[in-house]
This record gives sequence, C-alpha cells and structure tokens, in this order.
Amino acid sequence: MGKNLRQQRRGKANPRYTSPGHRYMGDVSYRKFSLGEVVDIVHAPGRRSPLAVVDSGGQKSLFLATDGMQVGQKIGHDFAQGNLVELSNIPEGTKICNIELNPGDGGKLCRASGAFAMLVTKDGNRCTLLMPSKKKKVVSARCRATVGTVASSGRTEKPFMKAGTKHHAMMALGRVYPHTAGVSMNAVDHPFGGQTRPGKVKTVSRNMPPGKKVGSISPSRTGKKKRK
Repeated sequence: MGKNLRQQRRGKANPRYTSPGHRYMGDVSYRKFSLGEVVDIVHAPGRRSPLAVVDSGGQKSLFLATDGMQVGQKIGHDFAQGNLVELSNIPEGTKICNIELNPGDGGKLCRASGAFAMLVTKDGNRCTLLMPSKKKKVVSARCRATVGTVASSGRTEKPFMKAGTKHHAMMALGRVYPHTAGVSMNAVDHPFGGQTRPGKVKTVSRNMPPGKKVGSISPSRTGKKKRK
C-alpha cells in the first residue's frame, strides 16, 4: 500500500495544509474600505507585500500599499499615485493594481508584490487592460483600481542563497515546500508516477474517485488558444 495522495491529505485536518489564519491581518478589500489618511504601513506575515492602515473618521481599514506610499498620505478619488479611482477616470497608459473584476467586488486582479496592469484602451463602458501575463482583459469601466504598482516590487531581486531561508519563507506563507512532481514519484504514490517521462493523459472525468482526480478535471478544452 502506498501513502495517501496529496489531494487526499488536503481534505483532512492536517496542519501542513491548513491555512495560517492567524497570519492574516484582515480583509483587504474596497468593500470595507473608506477613504482617509494613511496612519501606518505594517508588515503582513501571510502576504508578500505590506499593508497600509487607513484612518477614516476614527474607523481603521486595511489598504494594499503601493510603491511610494507613506504615512500621512491622503487616499482620495482624484487621479494621484496610490489613490482609488474608477477606470473611466484613469488616463490610458497608466499603471494600476488591485483592480476589480466586476464593479463592487472589492479588488481581485494584480494584488501580488510588484504587480501591475496597464490601461490600454477605453471604449464606452468597457476598458481593456494589459495584464502582467501580457494577455489582454476587458472589464467594466465602472470597476475601481489603485493607481500605481503594489509595494515590495524588488522582493524577487534578493536571492534566497540557502535552502533553509526558502523553507522558512514558504512556511510563513503556509505553502507546501518543496513540491514534488507527480511524474517523479513511484507508481504507488501518484497516478502519474512510475514513468520515465510524462506520458499519461492528464484529463480525468469529474466522476472519478478522489485518488484519481489529478491533472485536468473534466476540462472543456486543453492547450493554448491559437491567436487569430
């Protein structure tokens, strides 16, 4: 008998796969955000970018910090670095982050450290964004975004140097590290195991048992789309 698969162990109460809730300071979303003044910039253990504490009439909320943000800065709706602006009011070619996918959802896109998208075109009530992956995405012009890039953009420039440093960094984020590929395992440990090279079909039915649900689960299509 082999050991349980990774996807089987995730469903059990295992500390290795449990989200470190005590490391998250709170909800970083526009839905619970009120405009005001930045009173502090704090380190968030469960994130790779700092957070700004914004005071609005005695009520404090968390805001995703951007490059250049400082204590005492006012967060408003006018077009300025670090401000919360609707896409319809942002000029084309501007770098933006923490973008709403749908109006009022609180910010979903480009939230990692150093991440940003660029507003390419505006066409009526739709805006086209150039994402970090170089793909273009069309969203509503009523969606909001933060002007600028997410702070801690130089994080990847500093090498880890030691395996132990990488280990502690991954543990702080609750990540599973190191991550072993299924094709590198034995046949008893993973459905992809026991192969000299990836050769097994990755698509599986949605009705398969948990031990077989690996790879692409009931995909509508696979592979990259061909550009027209």
